[in-house]
Amino acid sequence: MFIRRAIGAELQQLLKEYPVVTILGPRQAGKTTLAKESLKEYNYANLEDPETREIAQEDPKAFLARHGDRVVVDEVQRVPELLSHIQVRVDEVKGNGQYVLTGSHQLSLREAISQSLAGRTAILNLLPFSISELKATDIQFDRFEDYCFTGFLPRIYEESQRPTTAYSNYYQTYIERDVRQLIQLKDASLFEKMIKLLAGRVGQVLDYSSLANDVGVDAKTVRHWISILEASFIVFKLSPYFENFGKRVIKSPKYYFTDVGLLCFLLGIRESDQISRDPLVGQIFENLVVIECLKSRYNKGTLPDLYFFRDNKGNEVDVVAQSGRSLKAIEIKSASTFAMNQLRGIRRFNSITDKVESSYLIYTGEAHSLSGNISAVHFTSVESLL
Repeated sequence: MFIRRAIGAELQQLLKEYPVVTILGPRQAGKTTLAKESLKEYNYANLEDPETREIAQEDPKAFLARHGDRVVVDEVQRVPELLSHIQVRVDEVKGNGQYVLTGSHQLSLREAISQSLAGRTAILNLLPFSISELKATDIQFDRFEDYCFTGFLPRIYEESQRPTTAYSNYYQTYIERDVRQLIQLKDASLFEKMIKLLAGRVGQVLDYSSLANDVGVDAKTVRHWISILEASFIVFKLSPYFENFGKRVIKSPKYYFTDVGLLCFLLGIRESDQISRDPLVGQIFENLVVIECLKSRYNKGTLPDLYFFRDNKGNEVDVVAQSGRSLKAIEIKSASTFAMNQLRGIRRFNSITDKVESSYLIYTGEAHSLSGNISAVHFTSVESLL
């Protein structure tokens, strides 16, 4: 079963505008499937294959000549030196849509791209399925708990995998392997402790020193480990929004997992009914909505420009989405019943800035239009708002 990806239209447009398009994202997000299904006329080379990788490393010119001028090069971070040869080739051949590159490690790949392909490539970020992509294929759940527990990894839907087993294998084969390679861990137990403690702090303003103390390492190490998780698209950093608000605002970030199914696995949730009883139910729902906002921006090929607002008096807006010079303020509640006091944070934020064009309460209840350009919206409609 192929589930059409919303980012496909932007991919086709960018191929008309750039010689190279690079698709970044976590492992198993569907990058290869997107490229193969969208670009069936392109040749394909997978650098995870040892023989293919060896040829690309030992004789890159022959590798490129062999595959022609319209080719998908999968997992290009395995042979980053290939990028300089692609640069030479696209400069010689001219024309757009020559190469589509995919990669799983944002940090190393972005550095190589900035050196070799600056001005020659567009970058797309692909995350696992969105709610709207599933809905378009008639896959829907009645409860947010089922979306959160099942998660959004393509293989869960395409191959009917059990979520707990899928995320257990995902964690062991990708996160432990890839992250251990990146940070050269000798003892993985401290890192495993850190990522589970980070899951327990999801959606909270993060105190690196407090987390480091609980893990048993220094704050610098925790910052480094989290930066690797961020670069590998395992977590997403939501930075605070501040606009001449002075010392009143919080300036530490929050973190969310790019797949809420992985978050539930790390929290020890083994069935969807556990979520509504979990002390972190509000943060789990918040993680779901924040990442749906992120997918909406990524699928349009735009920068996230997503933030949160919180001042030292506890006034808070869960998401501040920037669009040009205007803002959208979003409050997230796991409740199914609307109450006016749920808008307190939005109204406070709207009173201190004149840039908010529209405000939303995202919850599990029915949609409502309210005064002051405020709307209450069901969580399955998030992507249409941004």
